Amino acid sequence: MTRTAPPEADPTPQEPAPAVALHTGTSDVRQLITRNLRTSGIYVAFAAIVVLFAIITDGLSLSPGNITNIVLQYSYILVLAIGMVLVIIAGHIDLSVGSVVALTGAVSAILVIKNDYPWWVGVLAALAVGLAVGAWHGFWVAYVGIPAFIVTLAGMLLFRGMTQQVLGNVSLSPFPAEYSKVASGFLNGLIGGDGYDAFTLLIGVIAVGGYAFSGFRTRLARIKYQQPVESFPLFVARVVAVGAVVMYFAWQLAHARGLPIVLIILAVLILAYGVISKRSVFGRQIYAIGGNLAAAQLSGVKVKVVNFWIFVNMGFLSAVAGIIYSSRSNGSQPSAGNMFELDAIAAAFIGGAAVTGGVGTVVGAMVGGLIMAVMSNGMQLMGVEQPIQSVIKGLVLLLAVAFDVYNKRRAGASR
Repeated sequence: MTRTAPPEADPTPQEPAPAVALHTGTSDVRQLITRNLRTSGIYVAFAAIVVLFAIITDGLSLSPGNITNIVLQYSYILVLAIGMVLVIIAGHIDLSVGSVVALTGAVSAILVIKNDYPWWVGVLAALAVGLAVGAWHGFWVAYVGIPAFIVTLAGMLLFRGMTQQVLGNVSLSPFPAEYSKVASGFLNGLIGGDGYDAFTLLIGVIAVGGYAFSGFRTRLARIKYQQPVESFPLFVARVVAVGAVVMYFAWQLAHARGLPIVLIILAVLILAYGVISKRSVFGRQIYAIGGNLAAAQLSGVKVKVVNFWIFVNMGFLSAVAGIIYSSRSNGSQPSAGNMFELDAIAAAFIGGAAVTGGVGTVVGAMVGGLIMAVMSNGMQLMGVEQPIQSVIKGLVLLLAVAFDVYNKRRAGASR
């Protein structure tokens, strides 16, 4: 008698029905938090810091005007942090971004303020300079093989000196109103509202809906590949909690001056680079290079090309930050951007990036940057002196890196 072989199992994961996502997952909150302590800890810390300063300042830190000021004052640091976290994930560092911010703002000022070119010419020129600077760094790092620390340290000195030469070591101001609106303009009254901006609230609703839809799709994908997920009630609770925070933020902005234009720019960058870092070949190659360079080379990753474009991208985002900063300050100064690189690096590390590369997220860097912003703003409201602020921020950065080292040792011991 002949036996028929049993049919082979289909190695392709089956697409789960949406109903499956309603009844799958764990309700163990502790397990969910400890599964990735690095990621979950930063959100807990951010929430605790916000609540702490709200209590200390009697709610002033959460007032509509102050929340708007935080967005305006620290947006350029968040833009730099987006590029910096990609550089750090690849195992590099960039110490020149503050000088590049100054140089791009200076070029824009010379064209727009001194030579009366249209405001958009200054914007395009600043972006071109940023891309050229990024290509300069990328060439030396990727194709010559000089460590990024040395290349960008040289760039920090080189482009600071070029800024002083371009400006003649004097400040230039003011920019025309159109240029200033990049960082200080608001969208208000587009669809009305009695005492508040309804458009800002609509954008908040759309953002919450997009977050919920994206989260549900991610949940389905994880179930499809048999990865652990939280139970559906916990998923709903997370969406509701995030939605409440977003809508509170939108409500406060709507009762101040409306939706800042710079926040729209920042949101577009976060969404774009979130997709690039997580869902593109280029993004996966960045993680591969930072995680294991030898394995990435053996896998066919063109390491030199990827490293080159990482620094070109950093130059582009430095130019965007330079435009925002010069627009915010309504001029260009030789000392602009001083120490910005340290704030961007701190945001990336506090947000969960690993010192050795291969780990980090754009969203994490944003949370790390917001932690620094809320701390700086809160201490200013409290009247804390600048030297003490620097000490506290330095200690926070040190603790964040120490936490990363602790996590790695614990992970190694458990193997």
